[in-house]
Amino acid sequence: MGVYEARIVWERGDQPFLDKRYSRAHTWAFDGGAVVPGSSAPSSVPLPMSDASAVDPEEAMIASLSSCHMLWFLAFAANAGLVVDTYADEASGRMGKDENGRRYLAEVTLRPFTSFSGREPDQAEIDALHHQAHDHCEMAYSVRAAITVEATIG
Repeated sequence: MGVYEARIVWERGDQPFLDKRYSRAHTWAFDGGAVVPGSSAPSSVPLPMSDASAVDPEEAMIASLSSCHMLWFLAFAANAGLVVDTYADEASGRMGKDENGRRYLAEVTLRPFTSFSGREPDQAEIDALHHQAHDHCEMAYSVRAAITVEATIG
């Protein structure tokens, strides 16, 4: 089992802190060298204390689920002899509240669109490949959100 690491850095600088109006902007640095601007979601912490152009944790969770699903789908499509030309996902998530009133990511919808060269699968084969990808996605097993896949081909 691998160990995955990220370095998250926030610095106050000269801004006040105790008034709770400090910037939530920070950076995420990953082992391969990618640095991503992060922030709270403007829907959680209003602007200007959030940075709408940065990735918030909720968006990152949805992107992680979508990316994991896609990587497994591509592997299973190749195993089935399918040549995938394009895979694009318009993923979204919805927050909910649990029995104690705490917010959590309640559901995620993946909307992958794929196009192929050569043999084009029918919707039943696509659905089976997406089901297989979902069953193998470690990120999907790591959350309690309901994950729905609405796949289309073209």
